[in-house]
Amino acid sequence: MNKGSSRPRYLRWDEKKSVLEGSGEWTLEHADEIERALGRLEIGSDRKCRIDFGGVERFDSSGMLLLLELKERVRKNGGECLLAGLNTKQRKMLHLVQKGYHDTPLPRRKEGFFYRVGHTVMEEFDVLRSFFRFLGELTASFARLLMHPGSFRVRETVYHIEQSGFNALFIIGLTSILVGLVIAYESLVQLSRFGADIYVVDGIGIAITRELGPMITAIVIAGRSASSYTAEIGTMRLTEEISAMRTMGFDPFFFLVIPRIVALVIALPLLIFFSDLMGILGGMLASKAQVGISYSFFIERLQEVLSAKQYILGIVKGPFFALIIAATGCFHGFRVTGDTESIGIETTASVVHAIFFVIACDALFAILYTQLGY
Repeated sequence: MNKGSSRPRYLRWDEKKSVLEGSGEWTLEHADEIERALGRLEIGSDRKCRIDFGGVERFDSSGMLLLLELKERVRKNGGECLLAGLNTKQRKMLHLVQKGYHDTPLPRRKEGFFYRVGHTVMEEFDVLRSFFRFLGELTASFARLLMHPGSFRVRETVYHIEQSGFNALFIIGLTSILVGLVIAYESLVQLSRFGADIYVVDGIGIAITRELGPMITAIVIAGRSASSYTAEIGTMRLTEEISAMRTMGFDPFFFLVIPRIVALVIALPLLIFFSDLMGILGGMLASKAQVGISYSFFIERLQEVLSAKQYILGIVKGPFFALIIAATGCFHGFRVTGDTESIGIETTASVVHAIFFVIACDALFAILYTQLGY
C-alpha cells in the first residue's frame, strides 16, 4: 500500500464484492507482517470468492507459500476461491511452489554398512589431506624462523616445557614403575621354571630402554599434551583470538604452534630417560620381592647386559614422537569450528590420531632397526 492511504497493508476483504485483495510486497522480508495480517483476517461466509493479487508489487517464494496458506485457510472454512491478478511469471512460480506444497517429505535414506564405511574413509582422507597441508604451512614457518631466528619466542617455549615436561613427571614415573613391576612379575613366572631368574634383568633393561620407555612416555604425553594443545587452540578459535592475530599481522604458527613443538621436542627425550629409570626401578623392586635378587646384583647385571646402544636406540625416537604429538594436537585445534561441541570432538580425535601415529612410527623404527642389524 502507498504511504498515507487508508487501505490496509497486504490483505483486505471486500465483503460486498466477495473479493480478497492483496497489496504491498509479499517477500521474505515482510513474511512476519503478512502472517499477522492473515491472523487478523475475517472472511465472510460466502461459498465463492475471488483472490485478487493484481495490487501486489513483488513476490518471492516465501510470498507464494503464504498465498498457498491463504488458499488453504479459505478452503478449510468451506469457501472456494478463484485466483486472479498474477502475471505469467508469477503463475509459473506459483506452480513450482504448489507442486511440492502438499508432498510428503522424502523418506530418509537408510545408511547401510558400506555407506558408513565409505563415508568414514572419505572423512579420514579429508583429515589426512588437511594434515599434510598443515605440515606444509608448518615447514614454511620453520623456514622463516631459520631466516629470522630473533622472532623465536623463548619465554613461551620455556613455559610449554614446564607444562608438557616437568608437570608430567609424576604420572610418567608412576606409570613406568607399574609397567616395570608387571614386566618383571610376568617374566619371573616363566623364567623361574627353568632356573633362569637372573635373565629377568636382561629382559627388563632392554625392553624398557628400547621399546617400553619411549612408548609409554609418548602415549601418556599424547593423552595429556595433545589434548591440551587442541583444547587451548580450539578455544582461541572460538573466541576469534586467532582471527584477531591474523588481522593484526601476527602469524599464529609463530605464536602458537612452533613454541609447543620445540618445547615437546626438547622435553620428550628427557621424559623418556626418566621413564627408563622408573621402569627399571619397578623391575628391580619386583625382582627383589619375588625371587630375592639384591639391588646391588641387579645393578651389576644391568651394567653388563645393557649397552649404551640400547638406550640410544630408544631415546632417538623421542623427537619424532614429540613432533607427531605436538603437530597433531595443534592441527586439530585449528580444525575447531564455531561451536563448543567441536572442541570435544577434535580433542578426542587428536588423542586417537596422535597415539595411532606414534605406534605407526614405532613400527617403522622397529623395521628400520631390524634392517640395519640393531
